Amino acid sequence: MDINETIKSQLEENPIILYMKGSPQAPQCGFSAKTVQAVMACGERFAFVNILDNQELREALKVYSSWPTYPQLYINGELVGGCDIVLEMSADQSRFGVNNSSTSKRFRFSPSFGGWG
Repeated sequence: MDINETIKSQLEENPIILYMKGSPQAPQCGFSAKTVQAVMACGERFAFVNILDNQELREALKVYSSWPTYPQLYINGELVGGCDIVLEMSADQSRFGVNNSSTSKRFRFSPSFGGWG
C-alpha cells in the first residue's frame, strides 16, 4: 500500500482522526497539546497518528491536505483544520458531531491511533 492509500484508509476507518506531534498522553508540541485538550473536552472518541513516527506520512499528508502544518484534524474524511480552527470549534461543541451512517450514533472522543484514546 502506498502512503496516499494509507492516508485514505486511515480517514475512511476513523470518523475523527487527529494527525499530531506525539500522542494525546504525551504531546510533543504546544499546538498538538492544545488541540488534544479541545478535542477531548468535546467528549467525542477519536483516533490519532503521531506524525513524528513516520517522515514519509508527515510529508505526504501536507501534500494530500494542502495544509502545511500540524496538528491536522479530520472529521468524516474531511480536513477541519489545525489548532486555531479546532479551538474555535471547541467553543461550539455541537460542531464536533460525527454521524456514522452505519449506526446513526455519535462517537465519543477518547485519544489514540494505532488505536483510540
